[in-house]
Amino acid sequence: MNGGEDRRGSSPTPGVPDRLYGRRRGHPLRPRQQRLLDVTLPRLRLPPEAAAADPRAAFPAPVDEVWLEVGFGGGEHALAQAAANPRAGLIASEVFENGLCSLLSRVVPEGGEEAAPLPGNLLLWDADARRLLAVLPAGSLDRLFLLFPDPWPKARHAKRRFVHPALLPAVARALKPGAEWRIATDDPTYQAWVAEVLGGAAEFATPPPAPARPEGWPPTRYEAKALREGRAPLYWSARRR
Repeated sequence: MNGGEDRRGSSPTPGVPDRLYGRRRGHPLRPRQQRLLDVTLPRLRLPPEAAAADPRAAFPAPVDEVWLEVGFGGGEHALAQAAANPRAGLIASEVFENGLCSLLSRVVPEGGEEAAPLPGNLLLWDADARRLLAVLPAGSLDRLFLLFPDPWPKARHAKRRFVHPALLPAVARALKPGAEWRIATDDPTYQAWVAEVLGGAAEFATPPPAPARPEGWPPTRYEAKALREGRAPLYWSARRR
């Protein structure tokens, strides 16, 4: 699963706990990975003040829309979207350090951590994505991606899910009317949860999910793993009313 996206500190949204994620680091980082975090990540990091002022102006390249991916995992979906949509500025959010390194290693060659060219329509947010939602101007996002998040399958952990009734107002505030929220999961518990939560959300129009990945949804390693292991993902496309 892509995993959660949080850091320590007080919850930015009442009713949602501080901790929505598991580990921040998996295996020990290699020297190349540490250099990516120390040198390359700051070059792509979205400053909070820029996000709060005008996120579209924060991108080095001119963009017409701003998209956000929450929990980008290995980064393959984020990079595919950025490459295929040069006029969309993508903010890719992830706190898992190995995931950040995976994306950064695809962006710059070894030895180019400090000076290699970077995509002009990609910025990274390596903190709690809920804090980004809280500082973004209202109606600033044209699209939101939540692909194969940690399902937190135990009932006592349901409150840790990003799709949560307490977080929906913050999500809705950041999205423009008509903006699309794409959600994919292969976990049956999370599938039922998404259907229940979005089905009762007045802020979103939510058609039934698609049983196969729609056109324009780049694949991820988590989807491939689910299919190999015989799990059936579902794909939602909710619209902000």
